[in-house]
Amino acid sequence: MKSRLAAAFAALLIGASVVAPAMAQEQERQQPQQQQQRNADEPAVTRGSASRASPARPRRERAPAAPTPEQILTAAQAQMALTTTGCQVSEAKLLGKTATDTTVYEVACGTAPGYIVETKTPPEALSCIILAHSADVARAADPTATPAQCTLAANTDIQKFLRQYAKDAGVACTVDQAKLRGQSNDGAVVYEIGCSDGPGFWIKQQGATWTKTPCIQVLAERGTCEFTTTAENAASVKTLLAGSEAASCNVTEARLMGQNANGVFYEAKCDSADGVIARLNAENVVQQIYPCATAQQIGGGCKLTTAPAAAAAPAGGRP
Repeated sequence: MKSRLAAAFAALLIGASVVAPAMAQEQERQQPQQQQQRNADEPAVTRGSASRASPARPRRERAPAAPTPEQILTAAQAQMALTTTGCQVSEAKLLGKTATDTTVYEVACGTAPGYIVETKTPPEALSCIILAHSADVARAADPTATPAQCTLAANTDIQKFLRQYAKDAGVACTVDQAKLRGQSNDGAVVYEIGCSDGPGFWIKQQGATWTKTPCIQVLAERGTCEFTTTAENAASVKTLLAGSEAASCNVTEARLMGQNANGVFYEAKCDSADGVIARLNAENVVQQIYPCATAQQIGGGCKLTTAPAAAAAPAGGRP
């Protein structure tokens, strides 16, 4: 799993960083140059002339009227319709123009996350969730940074959108924390979900399908979960051992070892007792318990429980 969002979305961030305040201001900057040209074209007045010409009063060019909110909404809707986001634009704000003369809008998408969209060919839309993540990264590196991000009220509650993503992915816990993690090797954006009542998950969306990965599996695959504690993973495995011969194990630490055709294997470290390796079937029902003392041949043996010291050889040597 790699965090490659910065490279993937750098183009739009660069474009958004050079947005001009407004199109009307661009014309105001051009007026002094236009005035100088008109002054150069006016005939000079000869000193002492009997008939002095009255100074020509400069004629002001009327700046084009700023677009109305309705026009901005219509233009933004037309741009988003050309993207694959599926956004149904409910609100839009004109941010201005870039140095390459493209126009940039921020749009809200009803109850879904909004975007900043640039009028390239085709239009380039960047999720407000990704912009918020990039802004957090930028400010962590430089507290004085002012990165581009969404400001419409409908787009600012990023946690609300992530809680909905968790629900869409089938995470049934009470979500108390969530964040964007990065991009997977298949190009999907990955989010971490933290739960107030148990271990969390990584979730990702591919097309219309969401998948979720328990944090204990994320750790087994050498990932990290910031919102899930060792105790939460241990409690989860303790629940799996209920009804088995290892039910009395007070699990203080646990890990997912892997799986094969025979089932899924977990190691559980027990408080004041020998640890165990448990083999479960596809329905998470325990099929067999292996004490750590005799489980050296199961997936390399226990790693969380200290192996017992070898028994001393009897006096006089072994038979």
